[in-house]
Amino acid sequence: MILTDYLRATPDLTWDIARQCGVTQGTIRLPEDDRFDVTSLSDLRTVIDRFQSAGIKPIIVEPLPNELHDHIKIGDEKRDWAIERFIALMKNMHEVGLETVCFNFMAHYGWTRTKTDIPERGDALVTGFKLADFKADDFALTEEALWDNYFYFINAVLPYAEKYQVKLALHPDDPPLPKLGNTARIFTSLNAIEKGIRTIPSEYLGVTFCQACYWLMGESIPEAVERLKDRIFFIHFRNVRGEKTDFSETFHDNGMLPMAEIMKLYKDHGINVPVRVDHVPTMQGEKGLNAGYDALGRLYAIGYLKGILEALDINERR
Repeated sequence: MILTDYLRATPDLTWDIARQCGVTQGTIRLPEDDRFDVTSLSDLRTVIDRFQSAGIKPIIVEPLPNELHDHIKIGDEKRDWAIERFIALMKNMHEVGLETVCFNFMAHYGWTRTKTDIPERGDALVTGFKLADFKADDFALTEEALWDNYFYFINAVLPYAEKYQVKLALHPDDPPLPKLGNTARIFTSLNAIEKGIRTIPSEYLGVTFCQACYWLMGESIPEAVERLKDRIFFIHFRNVRGEKTDFSETFHDNGMLPMAEIMKLYKDHGINVPVRVDHVPTMQGEKGLNAGYDALGRLYAIGYLKGILEALDINERR
């Protein structure tokens, strides 16, 4: 496995923790301000150089920048403009050695939680979702329209992903519900995921295997790994408790998923891809400014993941 971690573009405590835990490769979030041009090779090199000077090699972009992604998912009047800019970004990613982009197709609402301060073990705080507490707005998008928007996007960008050798790794919907308010969600089952990545076959179109999402879908994780093994490009290693209409995140060793067994599944199926811990608790003394992505919980989570890798004799690729 390639051990990586999720790092924002400006140095912070997560950078230090990753390096001190022996993580040398980064899943990076690109800057989201007017000073960064997603089509500029020079701007991208500046970000990459910043990481590399700190001893971190960026290999994955996550997410596809929202300034582009939002228009693409909704299919509004700026969709083609956004697609053209994403194609330019892929060209530049190839130039600087970025191999994968993690994208999703959750229109309008995106990754959704209704609480960010649920008490967990030792009064750490975690995120959670309860459908009964979700407040929808007036936005509406049908399932048919969302599928049309998805395939419009894939047909437009996949030839360039192949040309520039950038892997497109589809993340499932989180939470995996058929809709939020009047907005459809389409990637909420294993069958739907396979429709999304196999309708137009390409070795550059696959998945980010967010294992907790598949579990919340009600899918068999062993079956999902078996069916997707040739297209798993990236793994989100996380744990949860509850079910898809009412769940909370947990410490990685304190949820309902058998984490070591799942890692053994990846090994047994020959899956040797980048992996990162996901959605960690907010720990004592932290202010919870980045719920699910605060710094100190990553210290525990990365150590826990490294322990499982060592116990299963899974080598960390550099």
